[in-house]
Amino acid sequence: MECVLNVTCSVSKKKWVQRTGKAQNPDRIISAIIQRHQLPEVIARCLVGRDVNLDDIDLFLSPKMKDSMPEPRCLKGMQEAVDTSIQKIIEGGSIGLFADYDVDGASSAALLMRFFKMLKIETILYIPDRVEEGYGPNDVGIRKLKAAGTALIFTLDCGILAFDVLKKASNDGCEVIVIDHHMAEADLPEAKSIINPNRLDDDSELGELAAVGVCFLFLVALNRRLREIGWYNKGITEPNLLELLDLVALGTVCDVVPLRGLNRAFVSQGLKVIGNRSNLGLRILSDLAKIEKKTDAYQLGFVLGPRINAGGRVGLPDAGARLLSSNDPLESLELAKILDANNFTRKEIEAVVLEEAILQVEKNNLEDSVLVVSGRNWHPGVIGIIAARLKEKYNRPTCVISLSGDSGKGSARSVPLWDFGANIMSALQAGLLTAGGGHAMAAGFSIEKQKINFLRDFLCNRFSERVELTGKLPELELDGVLSVEGVKEDIIKALGVLEPFGSNNPEPIFGLPSVKVTYSSVVGDKHIRCNFKSSDGATLNGIAFRALDTEIGKVLLNHHNAILNVAGKIRENNWQGRNSSQIIIEDIALAN
Repeated sequence: MECVLNVTCSVSKKKWVQRTGKAQNPDRIISAIIQRHQLPEVIARCLVGRDVNLDDIDLFLSPKMKDSMPEPRCLKGMQEAVDTSIQKIIEGGSIGLFADYDVDGASSAALLMRFFKMLKIETILYIPDRVEEGYGPNDVGIRKLKAAGTALIFTLDCGILAFDVLKKASNDGCEVIVIDHHMAEADLPEAKSIINPNRLDDDSELGELAAVGVCFLFLVALNRRLREIGWYNKGITEPNLLELLDLVALGTVCDVVPLRGLNRAFVSQGLKVIGNRSNLGLRILSDLAKIEKKTDAYQLGFVLGPRINAGGRVGLPDAGARLLSSNDPLESLELAKILDANNFTRKEIEAVVLEEAILQVEKNNLEDSVLVVSGRNWHPGVIGIIAARLKEKYNRPTCVISLSGDSGKGSARSVPLWDFGANIMSALQAGLLTAGGGHAMAAGFSIEKQKINFLRDFLCNRFSERVELTGKLPELELDGVLSVEGVKEDIIKALGVLEPFGSNNPEPIFGLPSVKVTYSSVVGDKHIRCNFKSSDGATLNGIAFRALDTEIGKVLLNHHNAILNVAGKIRENNWQGRNSSQIIIEDIALAN
């Protein structure tokens, strides 16, 4: 593949290539898009680079629920789940919700809590403590839900591998419905119904949904059945499910599932609902986070999401779900303040662990193709974030393990084209792990301390096989090249039609050729702000996040007036009431 701006090895050790997707003749398709849809060339190139089919462009640019919604009963187990739920609703009694402690779990729980609240049905929530109880259904939580008198228990964003716990729950007379999206094994746990598009016998082709998306489809099917049996003829107002899409958008973005098809429609429509500020908890949390402009997918994933996640990481595990489902102003404000404080604590803990993990990599693991680091009593609530930070810094798949006694809990983050979830499942089957599972880009596992080195060798060998098979080296895909003068408000606005950005629809990255750094300084404790100038005198502000002590940071701070090629995302910057264009720096290279 041809290099962009002749960059074969940037300061981040990446090759810059043109994002062309899978098209054999991208220029021909670009021309067809321009002619048929009257779009600017830069947009057409971005669409081709994201493998958007010519016939799907209108749906991609204007995603609508009515055009994307499948028949919910195409999901295996859906009909059984609806039938069981209808029976329990008619009989009366409360509903138990056992949810995961991340944003997808909290959003899923809040979605069902809000729906059942509208039906005047009580829900009882249980979210396990990450440190004390770990991931997934456990005997203590199930017993508490049963003791509270629940007639039916849902496990949300968890449960697909909880064989022992769910078998015991069934033997104890609990009726459980599993709604999950994690990779399943050939055998399934014992439950009244299991809805999971990633169970091996499901042919719905909806495996990219987050758990909250699966929950929404369940509510569509359940609501339809309630309407059919005349439930809403009893003085109960039928819920408007579209008004709950704010929660679906939040969980979908934060679980980093591909923003294509139905997921794209969920997020696009959900952001409109968020714009109405109808969810009290989200509104208060947004105000605390000082979100001043229209909420977008970035703010869901990097501003609101971390705060909601913080309760499950270092604070109250159920605070996020309670906030998202609350209609009480005082309760919502208190929960939002707690989560905001938890997020600050999380950042402090993260900084300490990250420093230790980097030292370990630099000392022992710098040549490994897959990084595996471990530390005693590293807080389990931050190891996923640390894995993501190390992956960003070293551009390699990364596992971070928190050790306690003779065992540890690990979190993994991957790079494109290497399925970490599948490799963790292979390690589990090879006897290297005691538990594990996940997705292509993220996974979790449990391991005995004595097997960590074996896991490192196993993963490095698997990754080396992948490199040999594909010949893929670290690459940064660019959507085009712009001059400094060309980075203007009109092109930034034009790129807005590609939103929402996220997994499988990344925000476009452009190259700026042959620019000088005329100014640079450290902002906060680790960001670098700078100014670029082209040969024709045009200037552009830039910022590199978390770049201090990285190769990018060193060049920006120490190579004033050097001629550089810069790659990054172009955005509008609003500072003290003034709008200007800027580039969010992803990489740089010394120009030839």
